[in-house]
Amino acid sequence: MSVLVDDIGIDVRASARATLDRAVGHLRSLQHADGWWKGELETNVTMDAEDLLLREFLGIRTATETAAAARWIRSQQRDDGTWANYYGGPGDLSTTVEAWVALRLAGDDITAPHMSVAAEWIVANGGVERSRVFTRMWLALFGLWSWDDLPNLPPEIVYLPRWFPFNLYDWACWARQTIVPLTIVATLRPVRPLPFGIDELRSNGPDTGAAPDPLLPLRSWGGFFQRLDKALHAYGRHAFRPLRRRAMRRGVQWILDRQEADGSWGGIQPPWVYSLLALHLSGHALDSQAVSAGLRGLDGFLVTEETPEGVVRRLEACQSPVWDTGLAVTALLDAGVAPDDPDVVRAADWLLGEEITVRGDWSVRRPNIAPGGWAFEFANDGYPDTDDTAEVVLGLRRVAHPDPARLAGAVDRGVRWTAGMQSCDGGWGAFDADNTRELAYKLPFCDFGAVVDPPSADVTAHVVEMLAAVGLSGSVEARRGVRWLLDAQEPDGSWFGRWGCNYVYGIGAVVPALVAAGVAPSAAPVRRAVEWLVAHQHVDGGWGEDMRSYDDPAWAGRGEPTASQTAWALLALLAAGERSDVVDRGVLWLARTQRADGTWDEPWFTGTGFPGDFFINYHLYRLVFPVSALGRYVHG
Repeated sequence: MSVLVDDIGIDVRASARATLDRAVGHLRSLQHADGWWKGELETNVTMDAEDLLLREFLGIRTATETAAAARWIRSQQRDDGTWANYYGGPGDLSTTVEAWVALRLAGDDITAPHMSVAAEWIVANGGVERSRVFTRMWLALFGLWSWDDLPNLPPEIVYLPRWFPFNLYDWACWARQTIVPLTIVATLRPVRPLPFGIDELRSNGPDTGAAPDPLLPLRSWGGFFQRLDKALHAYGRHAFRPLRRRAMRRGVQWILDRQEADGSWGGIQPPWVYSLLALHLSGHALDSQAVSAGLRGLDGFLVTEETPEGVVRRLEACQSPVWDTGLAVTALLDAGVAPDDPDVVRAADWLLGEEITVRGDWSVRRPNIAPGGWAFEFANDGYPDTDDTAEVVLGLRRVAHPDPARLAGAVDRGVRWTAGMQSCDGGWGAFDADNTRELAYKLPFCDFGAVVDPPSADVTAHVVEMLAAVGLSGSVEARRGVRWLLDAQEPDGSWFGRWGCNYVYGIGAVVPALVAAGVAPSAAPVRRAVEWLVAHQHVDGGWGEDMRSYDDPAWAGRGEPTASQTAWALLALLAAGERSDVVDRGVLWLARTQRADGTWDEPWFTGTGFPGDFFINYHLYRLVFPVSALGRYVHG
């Protein structure tokens, strides 16, 4: 198997094998002594800005950590003065507002060139008045925005029954864990003034708020919720005090009941910081068990490094050791590493220790399912997810473990739990079943990110692939999942990627799953997906897709080629039985762009938190997926 590149004969298989060997060596070198892998999870500077603001509000911010965070924030500013939500992306208004305020907190002068150009851009793009609700809530904590001009969030929401709209379990797990503490913070409406203002960021001039939104027709959802928000504000001023006090106490207990062993809430930044604020404002001292554990846990999410300008400090929004380790095990096995290799067995041991055997919020909608499965993070027993569980099972089932009964038991429990989490339409969401009520998006509060967790093609595909791998491709659950995937295919032959960018990720997940479940590689849905990949391959052989594809279809399949996205495309093509020049060119792209140490450079973000709003650069994606793709190429 060979191709000609620049008139020089290249043995593609030999090149792939050499590239694979270097990558496997590098992947092995990154394994922790305890057996896990964890690549940095990079997001944007709102994490660092809000970390400084939280510490300022709590009175624990230090000059050293402020200086290090400020260096990082400054280093991420774009030439036009803005900050983006992902590498190479456009400037984002809210991110730029939060970065500017954080740098003011660090002592940067408003007349400094980097500050003045940022302020000018903010004003030209609508001013702070057009920033998202979360940004204005942070400003309200410091008297830089009025609580009266923010949507009302009544704490009584904790009493809403499950059949009632907007009950807590209508929200995605990450949203419900954020909303409960926010209801407490927004009810108490604290203000701790800063020694500076933000007049420079207002489009309407000093001391003015946003112009009120025009009143929409009552018959529209927008009009209804505008009036509901006004009614809730009125109720907030005249709430039934005994009920409100009980709701606040119940909300605080709800928060305390969901704190994880590492001090986090859900292992992710938004509910974590708002829970700390809510507990602090409810009378929990900084040295109380819950608050002190939460602050210690946040410190464990900090990344520091030396730069020519000095030490920089940034905060991960989340950590992904279970996900990374599951993918790494599969990658090594795809590469031909023995199933009883000590590194593989050590990783399997660690994963077995991470199995979740307690009930969480998922059991509200699936009370009759026995617990089992895995979460994304080191500590998140309340929220295992179907995506992690599927990937962990796919890896574990191939390991020759010295205690096969223990491994088989964990795999069986994970399979049963995941199958039981199927939604009524046949697909799988990540954390909850049937979490599909989109009415929440009509609320004024919901102007940023996903707040429900409906089935997605990538998650459903991973579960279907898992079911097929354990011999359940003929099960009712698998057949319904396959039908869901076939129905979800886009008219152009692709699939939408919910948790990775975007259509390349969707195809890379779905095609291997369909083929594993018994759909013939020659079937029309598979061939249409192959044609899409062929049409979107770059002339240099790689594949890339920009995050803008979530908002602009013209970007579908377009963007700088990356190692992770090239690997996703190759995984789909190889599963479809392709052994062609298209595949060879993709393999050679990986060989040509590999670094001397065995990994790849990938500053571009290819992971997704909230489509269109929040994006992730998983630093291990650039390695584990190419290892899998090259391994399947070499050994297929």
